[in-house]
Amino acid sequence: MLRQTALTCLLTSIVALPLSVQANAEKNQAPSLKAIVGHYADIAYANYSDALQTAQTLQKAINQLTKKPNEETLKQAKQAWLQARIPYQQTEVFRFGNKIVDDWEGQVNAWPLDEGLIDYVDSERYEYELGNSGASANIIANKQIKVGSKTINATNITPELLASLNELGGSEANVATGYHAIEFLLWGQDLHGTQAGAGERKATDFMPGKQCTNQHCDRRVAYLKAASELLVNDLTDMVTQWAPKKSDNYRHELLSDSPKQGLRKMFYGMGSLALGELAGERMKVALEANSTEDEHDCFSDNTHNSHYYNAQGIYNIFFGKYQRIDGSTVTGPSVADLVKAKQPKTAQQIEKLFNTTQSSMQTLIDKAEKGMAFDQMIAANNKEGHTIIGNAIQSLVAQTEGIEKAAKVIGINNLNPDNADHAF
Repeated sequence: MLRQTALTCLLTSIVALPLSVQANAEKNQAPSLKAIVGHYADIAYANYSDALQTAQTLQKAINQLTKKPNEETLKQAKQAWLQARIPYQQTEVFRFGNKIVDDWEGQVNAWPLDEGLIDYVDSERYEYELGNSGASANIIANKQIKVGSKTINATNITPELLASLNELGGSEANVATGYHAIEFLLWGQDLHGTQAGAGERKATDFMPGKQCTNQHCDRRVAYLKAASELLVNDLTDMVTQWAPKKSDNYRHELLSDSPKQGLRKMFYGMGSLALGELAGERMKVALEANSTEDEHDCFSDNTHNSHYYNAQGIYNIFFGKYQRIDGSTVTGPSVADLVKAKQPKTAQQIEKLFNTTQSSMQTLIDKAEKGMAFDQMIAANNKEGHTIIGNAIQSLVAQTEGIEKAAKVIGINNLNPDNADHAF
């Protein structure tokens, strides 16, 4: 530290507060609503940029797999897919409250999907949505697809064709694009049910000529390349929507609105992802039905990580911190700072709720790494697994109550986060 003269020290002691008091005052000073919403947009831009970068890495790995298909290049493509999920799952907190993201998300991350729409399945162990006329269309095996009275020319598998086939025949289970379509193509159908094991697709499914297994390898390659291209294009578009210094994108629209309205979107997004989507659709449904078909990353058995990073995304927004894939951290004014400045004790209570959720999600990770994946946890006779998931659900419910309390402290009432019609 720089040394001060005796006179300077004397004057400082007379006219200024002690340094510790100054630091505390600055720390507890309430940030402006405008600054918080601006930082929210900064995190979105950084987070989607990371999702795009990892998707581009995935596309490169897929291109290498299709050029030189073998077990090693398939393994590398799978690893790239797993890495791509880390930043993307954290972006889902932006989906709720921001209509532009919610409208876009279906082409990127829709699930569960009836995989028979895309490729071959074991018909004796294939569960699909009842009444779905596209559940066994098998785009890869058929250049002409007939669903009801409609016949579709699928000779050339392109990003445009795949995008047009989403919700084919009016069924939401007909998902032809996004992370989960790519996941299925890399891993294949998971035939292990609630026992240990994920999909076991072989690299020979992508090999040319007589080495090809399960036929139509050239079309499987074309599908995988088209799906990864579309994913990169979609993420590029979303990065553009959150980019700074633009007057014609969603970020500009958000920041041009009242800061309080922006803050309401932030709170609604956090609460809705935690309650209706993560606790409800992604955990409660699968647990109560003991259904692997309702598992989020069902082909790869990566569900524990997807759930963890969804919760991390909520944490990021509340506390205004996001760790980028290069290890750097984006920090700035946060909701937590504002609540702490207004009601320190309430802020402390809410932080404990978030920490409990983080701990319960870490338990999912720890158990999966020791051999009990999410699809094993939901097995009807797995009491330990049910308890682990139940604790995670309850922590998310309590955390959502804390989010609503924080909103009220700031003056946002009647938040009503989406519970997706689930009772908790």
